[in-house]
Amino acid sequence: MKIADCYRLLGLDEGASYDDIKVAYRRMARRYHPDVNPGSKRAEELFIQLTEAYHRLVDAVQPSVINARRSSAPPPPAPSQNGHKAASQNGHSAGQTASRSPIRKRPTVRRDPNASQTDHQLKQQSYDQLHQLLREHRYPRAIALVEGLAQRLPEDSEIRQWQAIAYQRWGRYLIDERQYHKARIYLQKALRTDPRNRALWYEVERDMRRIDGVEIL
Repeated sequence: MKIADCYRLLGLDEGASYDDIKVAYRRMARRYHPDVNPGSKRAEELFIQLTEAYHRLVDAVQPSVINARRSSAPPPPAPSQNGHKAASQNGHSAGQTASRSPIRKRPTVRRDPNASQTDHQLKQQSYDQLHQLLREHRYPRAIALVEGLAQRLPEDSEIRQWQAIAYQRWGRYLIDERQYHKARIYLQKALRTDPRNRALWYEVERDMRRIDGVEIL
C-alpha cells in the first residue's frame, strides 16, 4: 500500500500530523471494527486495511520516535550455559502473555460431520503435535504443520483458528527478537486467516502497538 493510499484511506491530506493520523484511525477503526459490524466481510477487510494504513503512516511520520524507543529496548539475553533451562523460563513468560490462546487451553477437537474418520484422527494427532511445537517455541515447524492440515481440510474453521494462532505466536516471538518487519507480516496474516476471532484481534493490536512503540487506543 502506497503512502498516498494510506492518507486517502484514513480521509487525510498528505502531510497530516501524527495526532491527526491517530484521531482519524481511532474514529474509523471504531466505525468498522468487527464487533460493531458482525458478519460484514467488507467491514472486516476495511478494518484490516485501516490498521495497515495507520501503522504505515506511523512509521513514515514518526520514525525517529519509534526508532528511539526500539533502540532503548533491552537486548535479548545472552545464552546461558544451561540454554535449555533459560529457554523454558522465557517460554513460560511468553505463554502467560498468550494465555487466552485456544491452543493453550487445549480444547476438545471438534468432529466435522463431513470429514472421514481418517481425517478426524489426523486432525487430533496434528493438534497434539501443534500444541507441543508451540510449547517448545518451534514456530516455523508449527506453521508448516497447520498450513498442511488447512490444505487438506480447507473448510474446517477450527483449523483456520489454529493457523491464525500459530501466525500470531510466531509474530510475537519475532517482536521479542526485534525482527519487527517480519513480525508485522505474520501478525497481518493472522488477522486475514481468522478475521472473526475477537480475542485474536485484541492480541494482534497489542502486538502491533509494541512494534510501533506507541499507544493508539
